[in-house]
Amino acid sequence: MTEIPHSPIPGLAREVGLREATALNIIDMIGVGPFVTIPLIIHAMHGPQAMLGWVLGAFLAMCDGLVWAELGASMPQAGGSYQYLKESYGAKRLGRLMSFLFVWQLIFSAPLSIASGCLGIARYAEYVWPSLAHVVADHTVSLGLGPLGALEFRLFITHGTFVAMGSCLLALWLLYRRVSVIGQLARYLSVGVLGAILLVIVAGLSHFNTARAFTFAPGAFNFSSGFITGLGAAMLLATYDYWGYYNVCFLGAEIKRPERNIPRAILLSIVIVGALYLVMNISILGVLPWQELDQIGANEARYYIASTLLQRTFGTWWGMFGTFLIMWTAFASVFSLMLGYSRVPYAAAEDGNFFRAYAKLHPKNQFPHRSLLTLGLVTTAFCMLRLQDLIAALVVIRIMVQFLMQVFGLFLLRSRHPEFPRPFRMYLYPIPALLAALGFVYILYARPNLKEIRFGAAIALVGIILFLARSWRRREWPFSGQPAHDPVGEAVQ
Repeated sequence: MTEIPHSPIPGLAREVGLREATALNIIDMIGVGPFVTIPLIIHAMHGPQAMLGWVLGAFLAMCDGLVWAELGASMPQAGGSYQYLKESYGAKRLGRLMSFLFVWQLIFSAPLSIASGCLGIARYAEYVWPSLAHVVADHTVSLGLGPLGALEFRLFITHGTFVAMGSCLLALWLLYRRVSVIGQLARYLSVGVLGAILLVIVAGLSHFNTARAFTFAPGAFNFSSGFITGLGAAMLLATYDYWGYYNVCFLGAEIKRPERNIPRAILLSIVIVGALYLVMNISILGVLPWQELDQIGANEARYYIASTLLQRTFGTWWGMFGTFLIMWTAFASVFSLMLGYSRVPYAAAEDGNFFRAYAKLHPKNQFPHRSLLTLGLVTTAFCMLRLQDLIAALVVIRIMVQFLMQVFGLFLLRSRHPEFPRPFRMYLYPIPALLAALGFVYILYARPNLKEIRFGAAIALVGIILFLARSWRRREWPFSGQPAHDPVGEAVQ
């Protein structure tokens, strides 16, 4: 295999190597998720048996990561799933709809993901400045969706909400520069990320109590409807925490030797982060009783678990120091997410499947500045929602309108186009892809509340209507015998 050279025409530059790509994935995966979701995961199953959700979440991430690895190595372009869905379902026909739906849902799901990191910063800032927890507004809004039922979301504004908004705007300012500089920033940010998680692990293991960590409630493993729904809720949260292993795919056009580095970055980041997560969460359970974590998850307060752990083990000063490290970690995740997702509207617009304005690159630094600004501003608005609502909506929407479609798309691509270039082939195909699909369906099935599923269905329905209206106006497929023009399909051949 040879390295793909820099393009002689203006465009995205391949300046991100394996180390930078893996670092971007790791800071995207770790973020603030494991530091705020452990009380929610424990509450889902009411005991340390919830760690089963972490283990199954890691397995699901590895299975789905192999899907991303094969597709990413085959189509190393900006946009990630946009390109994969288009090619898998037919670049000039049904693939146009599938890729359009992906970009459409991204308008909602990407800011949800980024805003969750911003709110994580605010939650840990409450440990240092408790007044940030003061509630300014708490109001539930209900919107009728006709046959889909009512969609409810809760506006929850505290003083910390403004910290979250400020974090988003700071990340936007730092990203407003050339990608080669951003690769260096990612490596510096990743040092803080690993430092935070290792500090929590050391604190937990140094004061570890085996009996406290592995004391289960009576009937903890009884196979019942409660166990099934609880495990599904725990896996939903674990899936959120592991997500990010695919971030490098959205930067496919900027990765050096993508046929090698994209699969390696995906698989390395899953193994590294999975090991860190498991050790960290067991070490936390060895210091903080699961009953206390269960109560925190129920009361929607005091999410700064890592700060509490460090305070009880090493003292107040270490609690403060750890808090700032975790805030650094959460900010690094916001930085990485905003970077990766900003490339998707650009790729779709360049392909003629999104608003033309988003196809423009910054005239000096050659990055998609208009999509970056859009994501930043929408994320700022989403910071007014509750953290747990953001996570649930994000996971359900992504599974429904992206991940399941992408797994099935891989099956179609393999069967219809065996000649398609595949520098990396999934191990044990099709078993990992089938297990990934089953895992995602199980998470949806176990949802006790259908509001996120309604939201996802509404997004897909509106997206289909918009696509059909646009295609009718332009006399494109499916309202014309002529397929839509597809400049990208030729580029990957």
